Amino acid sequence: MAFIDGTVINVALPALQAAFRSTGSTLQWIIEAYSLSLASLLLLGGSFGDLYGRKRTFMVGVVIFAASSAICGMATDPSIVIIGRAVQGIGGALLVPGSLALISAFFSEETRGQAIGIWSGATAVAACVGPLLGGWLIQNASWRAIFFLNIPIALTVLIACIWKVPESRNPHATRPDWIGAALAAAGLGLFTFALIEGGDHPLRYWPVGLVGALLICGFVIWEWYSDHPMMPLDVFRSTSFSIANIVTLLIYAALSGALYYLPLHLIQIQHYTATQAGSVLLPLTILIAVLSRWTGGLVKRVGAKFPLVIGSILTSGGYALLLLLEPEGTYRGTVLPGVILLGLGLAIIVAPLTTTIMNSVGREHSGTASGINNAISSVASLLAISVCGAIFSAAFAGHLQIGLSNSSLPDAMRRQIFVHRGELGGMIVSSPDARKIVDQAFVASLHLILMLSCALSILSAIVCVFLKGRTLSSEQAPDGNIHR
Repeated sequence: MAFIDGTVINVALPALQAAFRSTGSTLQWIIEAYSLSLASLLLLGGSFGDLYGRKRTFMVGVVIFAASSAICGMATDPSIVIIGRAVQGIGGALLVPGSLALISAFFSEETRGQAIGIWSGATAVAACVGPLLGGWLIQNASWRAIFFLNIPIALTVLIACIWKVPESRNPHATRPDWIGAALAAAGLGLFTFALIEGGDHPLRYWPVGLVGALLICGFVIWEWYSDHPMMPLDVFRSTSFSIANIVTLLIYAALSGALYYLPLHLIQIQHYTATQAGSVLLPLTILIAVLSRWTGGLVKRVGAKFPLVIGSILTSGGYALLLLLEPEGTYRGTVLPGVILLGLGLAIIVAPLTTTIMNSVGREHSGTASGINNAISSVASLLAISVCGAIFSAAFAGHLQIGLSNSSLPDAMRRQIFVHRGELGGMIVSSPDARKIVDQAFVASLHLILMLSCALSILSAIVCVFLKGRTLSSEQAPDGNIHR
């Protein structure tokens, strides 16, 4: 339920924009509201299960997610969708770590690996099926259907939990880190607000961004001195753990920035149907699902550094190939080559990166390490979409102004088009010449985002070089202590 919703929402953005005549910043908030609450509360949600009961926490998360999905599905205003998405993120922060906690609690060591493998396989299937199913529902029913779909799934899960899942908790769990969660949510929220709303007027919102940055610094300081931190900073003493999380930040930031605008381009500029746009990334997800097991075994033979460097280089090449995107381009000529190369790169990266994270700390810290890495990937998506949104909006306005200035359109039409620049590629224009100017401005701005994603991937390859040799750069001790 959570993974399908996370992958399908980008395909739904053009339909949401058409339904509400939304601006680009409103679309960003529909994505960011979920990412913000998820990133801020993911670590806190994991601790809730230990303290209040894993089954109870998981079920509460499912209920919140389903209820907020219903709110989104019934929304008559984009602000209601944004609020619903924020509440969805709260539910996701409870149910996503809760699902793995239930597996760890009730499967023996002999069967736990198989159970986690099935869990991972389900997420891979969701990544493949989600956009395709969502695109079909949007095209043949309504964008509302992608939210209502969660309700029967949630009911099935709740019945299964009541019937089959016993309760458990950690008797040694400590109280939740409420102050840390508040600092993280407020800091990330204000910083994101300044980036999204300050697209046209950055000087107006820089004090808000500064306060957000200071609160994020306050969160780090609090976690350092807190007796019960939400994010224990001791794990960052491991060089491999720190490097792997930097790579996570770079790779997921590059991916989130590019994939946010790709469905908008395909649907609004190249006039793909929602189903077609949902199927575009199918080769990428299939490659990741099929090759990840092989690349996971590759780590034992050659270490993590080589696959991570090669994978990062391949992903940068994928973004570079997507620069072939043009308003009149074909799928096989301008989209498929980049998607395949990007999929190969990510397939090589995912398993070695996860292995590095889990092997770079002692066994006692494995849950903490996984939670921190998941939170960092969520923060990467949050920051990437807000930063790329500011860059894209400024670039689009500049290219649009140049295109209009060089056109023979009437002055009144040029002014009207520029006033609606916030709608980006979803802008409705009556003249074919005006449509061409809007499309070209969108594509030029998308190319800028793709070049940024390419640069982030190259930077990731450079960072990976600092991992040590053929082996993972930390050794696990029986006492669970962290080693460099």
